Amino acid sequence: MIPAPSHPARLALPLLLALLGACASPSPTPDTEAQCPPQRACPSCPSCPPAPSKPATSPPPPADAAAEQPPAVQASWSALPGWGEDDPADAWPALLASCSRLARQPNWQSACTAASALGKAPSSQQARAYFEQQFVPWQLFNSGPSAEGLVTGYYEPLIRGSRSRSSQYAWPIHGVPADMLTIELGDVYPELKSMRLRGRIVGNKILPYWTRGQLDERGAQLPAPVLLWANDPIDLFFLQVQGSGRVQLPDGKTVRIGYADQNGHPYQSIGRWLVAQGELSLEQASMDGIKRWARENPARLREMLNSNPSYVFFRELPASDGGPIGALNVPLSEGRSIAVDPRYVPLGAPVFLATSLPLSTRPLNRLVLAQDTGSAIKGAVRADFFWGFGESAGREAGRMRQQGRMWVLLPKGMKPPR
Repeated sequence: MIPAPSHPARLALPLLLALLGACASPSPTPDTEAQCPPQRACPSCPSCPPAPSKPATSPPPPADAAAEQPPAVQASWSALPGWGEDDPADAWPALLASCSRLARQPNWQSACTAASALGKAPSSQQARAYFEQQFVPWQLFNSGPSAEGLVTGYYEPLIRGSRSRSSQYAWPIHGVPADMLTIELGDVYPELKSMRLRGRIVGNKILPYWTRGQLDERGAQLPAPVLLWANDPIDLFFLQVQGSGRVQLPDGKTVRIGYADQNGHPYQSIGRWLVAQGELSLEQASMDGIKRWARENPARLREMLNSNPSYVFFRELPASDGGPIGALNVPLSEGRSIAVDPRYVPLGAPVFLATSLPLSTRPLNRLVLAQDTGSAIKGAVRADFFWGFGESAGREAGRMRQQGRMWVLLPKGMKPPR
């Protein structure tokens, strides 16, 4: 990732808060005080006889008790649906990848040392015993509370591109702009932890960074390297949505690129935009449906694309046979890696996911590893399931919008984030 230039002056909190709406991830909903209704006084009782004493009972829970539900509650292994049917040995390579990043952290040392002692290919029985001995399941809850949340899918696409621009390859794949500031707000104000501001300096002011449409208008004036040139704007758009992919060059060689940064504007679904415009029904607004509409309406292509102000910048990655590199900086494993919200699920942690296959009620109950993040992945019970590489993975990912439950598995003695 290309580092952003540092700002010369200390930022004022009001300015930062004013910019958050356009330049930073959305702020967590603030806690609100419980408002209890006024209670009428009990009427006096004339000459009531003394009642026999009895043990004090707990008062009834307040009306807002549901809002006080913690985001994670300790559970038993028997509570995990399908835990006995899934083969945890299939998740072992992903676990070892996580341990390559976590092993030096005190909370993870013991579990990762035990995993290393079992080697690269333990039996199913050994793997299951390992997880049950080393970890404690914690069921995750969204506010409300709700044990269910949205599970979507993503994949690693292949698009066509070139090192040089031509009439066939005319759509730039940009690296990180040199003039884009990235400021970790929690470094200045602890109450803004996990918030990140992206902007640009104009005179003595910091303004929101350019939207997708503004970046398109700036063209060659944008101080950002062009890594490659794509031949199809819709394929490039979906590559940005996925966050990583491969680009096949005219000579047949492929280049792997991955997420480097983002312009700070919130992602807006072009599928929902098409539905709101009356161009597609909700059922038609799939990846294939959007591509079909774009081919039939070339004059409105930029209008559709620019309805999503978010823009992803890439970096070129070394060639490898593994999956794309996720936020944990390890290769993702097909069918065994997910993207999560790291405010609730520590990156690298095992997660048991209970959901269903795309467009069906058939169970998909599986041990996975939290190895990636995404700007649209917000909340405790929220996951993006990595389907792998290529067209078939893309079809499954594009159809997946299921409800699911999640249990994060933490080493014994480790508590979940609060």
